[in-house]
Amino acid sequence: MYKTNDMKLSQFRFKLPDELIAQYPTVYRDDARLLVLHRKSGEIEHLMVNDLVNFFDEEDLFIFNDSKVFPARLYGHKEKTNALIEVFLLRELNHRSRYWDVLVDPARKIRIGNKITFDDDPSIVAEVIDNTTSRGRTFRFLTDYDNDEFVPRLYALGSAPLPKYIRRPMDEETLQQYQEQFHDQPVREMDNERYQTIFASKIGAVAAPASGLHFSKQLLKRMEIRGIETEFMTSHVSLGIFKDIDVEDLTKNKMESEQIILSEHLANLVNKKHEECKRVCAVGTEIMRALEHVVGTNGQLKAYDGWTNKFIFPPYDFTVANAFFVNFYMPMSSQLMMVAAFGGYEEVMHAYDEAVKEGYRFGDYGDAMLIVD
Repeated sequence: MYKTNDMKLSQFRFKLPDELIAQYPTVYRDDARLLVLHRKSGEIEHLMVNDLVNFFDEEDLFIFNDSKVFPARLYGHKEKTNALIEVFLLRELNHRSRYWDVLVDPARKIRIGNKITFDDDPSIVAEVIDNTTSRGRTFRFLTDYDNDEFVPRLYALGSAPLPKYIRRPMDEETLQQYQEQFHDQPVREMDNERYQTIFASKIGAVAAPASGLHFSKQLLKRMEIRGIETEFMTSHVSLGIFKDIDVEDLTKNKMESEQIILSEHLANLVNKKHEECKRVCAVGTEIMRALEHVVGTNGQLKAYDGWTNKFIFPPYDFTVANAFFVNFYMPMSSQLMMVAAFGGYEEVMHAYDEAVKEGYRFGDYGDAMLIVD
């Protein structure tokens, strides 16, 4: 048994077979499995995502992330050598000058002054004007498109920024099986649709708020009929969630910042739910982090528009949400650490062992977990 007052990175290592890392979503959003962990008793139930409505009552509240993923992954060729280069868009720095922060791979081939062209639109050329990190670069895009037309044209070159652990099977038979499930929709089109929540509206994320991917119009309607309330805030997911933690002592880990926006309406509503002793469910680790960043020492929420790099790991006393809906995360990930902080380290790691034994699917396209008292 581990002491949670001195947590180490290695305590979040577990054996995850490659075949349990989901490579495609379920055919229907809400058709995933659901492991329910009762954190006080440690009891585990094996259900389906559609069953989650049975754990909530009228006037309970779900908080979703309305952040929208943009097609951040592009492929181009280095001018002169024609070397294939992956470009991952991070953020626009200057709209008028068309400056962007990006990551490039392989980075050793890309230096200041190099130019990258894109086969799908030769009228767009990227020029490297600065190095920011080992893989980071600042690009200036050269094009005849006007400012309003350029960004949509740039996004048209990109594809859904799936995490690196999604490695699609290359054999034609397996690919054909998946395409038949999705009514022969091309895989790229399917990803652009399904790696996005149905309520995404505020563009700015470079990774999907994956826990929200399970919610369909039908499931939201069932929640509405039951009287469960739903509200939204914005937390633009950064690449930091996929960054490996490289320090054994978790107190020395530093998270990348994410932009969060919480309205006065939602702050007042959550404060009211606390007074009424209603259940507040955070959907996704980015929502939980944002709520815990914003809450005051008096336990009250206030409107907020800013940034957070809060890193949550056991032990941690949560103030805002008393239920947590999440996906199954990778070993030694910051998301797993937050889930363990909420559900209890021993309880969550035992639940993960059970999930592996039962063949649950892990990752952004995987199954889900609900933690309640």
